Amino acid sequence: MSIPMNETTFQSYVDRGNRAAAAIHLPVLRSHLSAAGLDGFIVPHEDEWANEYVPLPYDRLAWLTGYTGTFGYAIVLKDAAVLFVDGRYRIQAGEQIDSSLIELGDAHADDASLWLCAHARPGMRIGYDPRLHTLDGVAALRRIVTGAQTQLIPLEGNPVDAIWVERPSTRRTTVRAHAVCYAGETSLSKRLRLGADISAQGAEAAVITSPHSVAWLFNIRGNDVRHSPLPLTEAVLWSDGSAKLFVQMATVDDALLNSLGPQVQLLPSEAFEGALRHLADRSVLVDPQSASAFVFDLLARHGAKVVKGTDPVVFPRSIKNATEIEGARVAHRLDGLALTKLLQWLSDSSQQGDVDEIAVCRRLEAFRRESPALQDLSCGAIAGAGPHGALPHYRVSTRTNRLLDRNSLFLLDSGGHYFEGTTDVTRTVAVGEPTAEMRSRYTDVLKGHLRVAAVHFPVGLCGHHLDALARLDLWSAGLDFDHGTGHGVGSYLPIHEGPHGITTRRITAPLRPGMLVTNEPGYYKKGHFGIRIENVMLVTEPMSIQGGDRPMLTFETLTLVPYCRELMDLARLTSEERQQIDAYHARVWAAHESELDRDARAWLERAVAPL
Repeated sequence: MSIPMNETTFQSYVDRGNRAAAAIHLPVLRSHLSAAGLDGFIVPHEDEWANEYVPLPYDRLAWLTGYTGTFGYAIVLKDAAVLFVDGRYRIQAGEQIDSSLIELGDAHADDASLWLCAHARPGMRIGYDPRLHTLDGVAALRRIVTGAQTQLIPLEGNPVDAIWVERPSTRRTTVRAHAVCYAGETSLSKRLRLGADISAQGAEAAVITSPHSVAWLFNIRGNDVRHSPLPLTEAVLWSDGSAKLFVQMATVDDALLNSLGPQVQLLPSEAFEGALRHLADRSVLVDPQSASAFVFDLLARHGAKVVKGTDPVVFPRSIKNATEIEGARVAHRLDGLALTKLLQWLSDSSQQGDVDEIAVCRRLEAFRRESPALQDLSCGAIAGAGPHGALPHYRVSTRTNRLLDRNSLFLLDSGGHYFEGTTDVTRTVAVGEPTAEMRSRYTDVLKGHLRVAAVHFPVGLCGHHLDALARLDLWSAGLDFDHGTGHGVGSYLPIHEGPHGITTRRITAPLRPGMLVTNEPGYYKKGHFGIRIENVMLVTEPMSIQGGDRPMLTFETLTLVPYCRELMDLARLTSEERQQIDAYHARVWAAHESELDRDARAWLERAVAPL
């Protein structure tokens, strides 16, 4: 038995989760595993391309467990099952899964190993699909199972696929050329530049399996992945700049062919594995953090000389050129105008007590779509009223939809995709009269946010060197938040982009001029409210400070949306912080005042009035 799933019903299923999923699907999976001589199976969130937002036919974890977050994995044994997630999703997962059938664990290797030691017997055979795990990911799994004295078994086929009846069909969209007027550099120029890097690493070619990297490298976009303008593609790039690009040929038109030029050979997706087999005796660069273990196994079996190294696209992609930087500024002006209109509408409408989370999402999308430049939303909006705001990655559904109650907080995290760039912004607003605690916590978060935005730091520092700046006031109150302070952002590409970030985790990629990174500290009081303030920032060129002896980097804030002055505890803001807020609000006013109607303009004038 299985829950019927066409594309429409599965989308609804993913949006809301389904606690009944495990009761229906786990027994069938266990029966299948037993017949195959297996004692367990590992089900990751990731698909064959390691996407964060997984296309519907590949969302195996959601189908099996009912959990719909974008991070996590499950281990299913004969008589036990567990779902491992991180702090962002713990509350959400607890609400979505059937706790009588699936335990909930923290996604740390030690916790997973301890769970296996408690539930598995030595010698058990636990299967995994090598197409769904990176090489580094498999190494981590081996450490987990070794601690429990169990065996990790690579499988030819995926047991979940074998039992998933009425699975949604794979939908491939047209692969589009992304114009150079937005990309700022031709694909040929990028390929020649990166080809030299490949050669410098001692390889003749690089196998690139991340659709994110392929899209940037070839200046192509698509709509195969939710909230990400990506086609599901792979590529082989040679050191001379020539390449093979693997796509669904039915999605290709003459415009794309003309844009790629003669040095790019287009081949059907089905030819990718055959192309890997023909790399025998060639030195091939492959990234163990993004390419699947299956790719490494296939190359090794057919005699390729594998060079393990970073995907050559990752660093160049993260450093935006002048065209992309100006495009990001344009995108944030367009998006900030839509958010400003929404906040004005919300300030009036929410006071009536009849506005709910879904109504806000619909109104915000309508404001965004007033701009013909909008291509898509860059994420599903996180619209958390009251206690829902305490779920960092909450997704509203018809089942969970909540009114914006009086005297509460409302958290809204959303973004848009424009040809010019991608946006990601969060604002928290007061509905009615906030409590003293709400003001105090908002001010804690705001002060950390301002501190990060204003910092000057030496060239070569990484994001983890700055992360504590966002948390100091929360730490002083004995508080913290369980997500990073910031992540990279793509240029009309996925909203989350590496290799850099601002986080407590030790990410070794330094912050470099031209990188985009978010600044989003928060605070979450379970069952009551959540607070997050998020802007996208640009790392500036090095600058000299009078009297200093070395160049410093800082940030330019691109987001243009007012903060909530009703939630500020002005007595706790220093004169420098007030000046910083006033200067920012002056930029918001200058960007939007001429584009607003009379009522919205009057509201904005009050919202950005000097403190």
